Amino acid sequence: MTQWRTENVICGHYLMPVLLTVVRNFCRAMSTYTPGTHSMAFVTVPDLEVAKKLSHGIVKNKLAACVNIIPGITSVYEWEEKINEDGELLLMIKTATDKVDDLSKFVRENHPYDCAEVISSKIDNGNPPYLKWISDTVGVSDKKPKLDS
Repeated sequence: MTQWRTENVICGHYLMPVLLTVVRNFCRAMSTYTPGTHSMAFVTVPDLEVAKKLSHGIVKNKLAACVNIIPGITSVYEWEEKINEDGELLLMIKTATDKVDDLSKFVRENHPYDCAEVISSKIDNGNPPYLKWISDTVGVSDKKPKLDS
């Protein structure tokens, strides 16, 4: 019984600095992310062929790190004074906020719709290694994103 307690004290003595280091590094990684540095963008497309073509072009041109192709959505919208209902796919695009304008331009130039949907929302928080991967893949500029007024 005495030996077990001694081993616990010794293990605790050696493990405590390691645990503290892990916690400090985690907290440092969490605090280094500037909210709004990354964004999610959404684009609807008519079919899988268009979805893949746009997605490959977006990633190849470093406009995003990842594009998820989400099938099976139904869009109900008004266009030219008519209510329409169409089956579409949704592209969920993860990128740097400073790439959204270029991403939007690329989509407009390569999308079959007259008025392509490109909407984005800034990411306030997330998994630090994933957000770092986005930055490493597309390159995030050093300039701070503009705050919404």
